[in-house]
This record gives sequence, structure tokens and C-alpha cells, in this order.
Amino acid sequence: MTTDSRERVLARIRTALGDVPATDEPPLRRGYLPAHVTEDRPTLLAVLAENLAEYRAHVNHATPQQLPEVIGRLLREHDTRSLAVPADLPPGWLSAVGGVRMLTDGPALTAERLDGIDSALTGCALAVAETGTIVLDAGPGQGRRILTLVPDHHICVVRADQVVASLPRALPLLDPTRPQTWISGPSATSDIELDRVEGVHGPRRLDVVLVGEAPR
Repeated sequence: MTTDSRERVLARIRTALGDVPATDEPPLRRGYLPAHVTEDRPTLLAVLAENLAEYRAHVNHATPQQLPEVIGRLLREHDTRSLAVPADLPPGWLSAVGGVRMLTDGPALTAERLDGIDSALTGCALAVAETGTIVLDAGPGQGRRILTLVPDHHICVVRADQVVASLPRALPLLDPTRPQTWISGPSATSDIELDRVEGVHGPRRLDVVLVGEAPR
């Protein structure tokens, strides 16, 4: 639509609304529920784990003390030889990792270099239980957006206190000016015959580590 066409359309709308009386009434309130699950911590973690698994992500549980060993195990299972990490990744996360070449995120770590790296390890901004979604926004412990889109394997650490029930709970906590990545399982697409192909737009394998008290 050209600028002239747009102005003509808007002018017609203004004319049509010309006889509508002004009102100071508040906007119509909608009785929508902000969440559809009980918002206690164990329930949120259980719902998030179930929905992540539904999207074919691999869900792992760890206490803060177990986290380094779980990360080390996941890297060994993937036969990881090279690992991309954010510059501000908590150093304790890597205390059980050995024999792996570490590459710190930065401008020198180009898409071409990342394409030859086995795995990436990051934290996240938050996770949404009802949709099984993890959100990254290049904040602390996350690195640049490209870090989690190019390597074939992504390990994402989610703390229990980062899990919210729903999108209405999540959106007010996020900065809309930041480069957000919303992840629901490994990258996947389907053709017209619904044949699923993973790894087209991002990692083929997503390992999520939920950090909190050990599940009962």
C-alpha cells in the first residue's frame, strides 16, 4: 500500500468514526486466566519437563551441586570435542568437563567457525511451563543469538526460579528491545507430506538441564 493509499484509507476511517461520541470509560476488561496450571514450583517444573519432552527435547534434572557432572555427562554422550560458551558463563558449570576444546563467544567466533563446533552451552532468560518454551535474550550466561543457532547440539541450563507458568507471566519480564530467541524443542520442520526433518534452522539436539531440588 502506498502512502497516498494509506492516507485515503485512514481518512475514510476517521470520517466513519466522526459521529462516535468520545468516552472516558475504561477499556473492556477481559476475564482471561493469566495461567492454566498451579503456580507452585514443583508443578511448574513438571509441566515444563513434560512439554519439552513432547517437543523432543531431552530433559535432565540436577541440583546445583550435580549440575557440573550432568553437563560433563551430556558432553561425553554427544562425543563433544569442541564447545562454544558465553564469556560470562559461570565457571563452576565446567568443573567436571575435561578433554574438550573451549571457545569463548565473541565477534571472532563467526558462523563459519561455529559450524565446525560440536556443542554450545548456555543459560537462559526464562522458561514457560505451559508451552514448553525456553527464551534467550543474549543476557547473562547466554552469549550472542548465533551461539545457539549454528552448533548441532545445545545444552541449556534452566534454573527453577526462571520458570513461569504462561506467556502472560513471561512477557512482562522480557525486554522487547533485546534479541530474543524462543525455543520449543530442537529445530524441526516438515514438508507437505509431514515428514519431520530436524536441524534445518538450528540444533538437531536440545538438552535442557532443570536445576532445582531433585525430583521425587
